[in-house]
Amino acid sequence: MQAEGTDVITHEVRIEARPETVFAFLTDPDKMTRWKGDSAQLDARPGGVYRVRIGQAVVVGEFVELDPPHRVVFTWGWEGNDAVPPGSSTVEVTLTPDGEATILRLVHRDLPAEERAEHEGGWNHFLPRLATAAAGGEPGPGHGDG
Repeated sequence: MQAEGTDVITHEVRIEARPETVFAFLTDPDKMTRWKGDSAQLDARPGGVYRVRIGQAVVVGEFVELDPPHRVVFTWGWEGNDAVPPGSSTVEVTLTPDGEATILRLVHRDLPAEERAEHEGGWNHFLPRLATAAAGGEPGPGHGDG
C-alpha cells in the first residue's frame, strides 16, 4: 500500500489462517492457482523455479530463501518484458502469527518506477484473494488476469 522507496512496494494484510496454511498457498502449485494464476510450476527450495501463468503473461523467477512457515523470498519478472525481465525484481513475504491468524507482509523490490503502479494494482487484486483462499473461502473468478 505504500512505497518505501523509489523501487519498493509494501503491502500488509491480516489472514484468518495460521502461518503454516498461508505458507502453503505461496509454495504449493495447486494452492497458488486457487488465488493467483492459471497454472503454476513451483519448486519451493533455494534455486528452485517460480513460474506462474497469469492470463496471457508468465511471471518467472526462482526461490531465494524459504524459512517455513515464516518467510518466502523469490525473484520475479515477466517473460518477454524488457522493463521487468525474468528474475529482475525480488518479492519477500513475511508471515507473522497473530493469534490464530497471520499478518502477511509483502515487500516487492527492484521494480522500475514506471512499473510500480501496475504491480501495486496486481498485489492489491491478488492479496485479498490469497486471504480469502487461505481462510478456506472461494475467491471466485479473476485469478488469471487481475
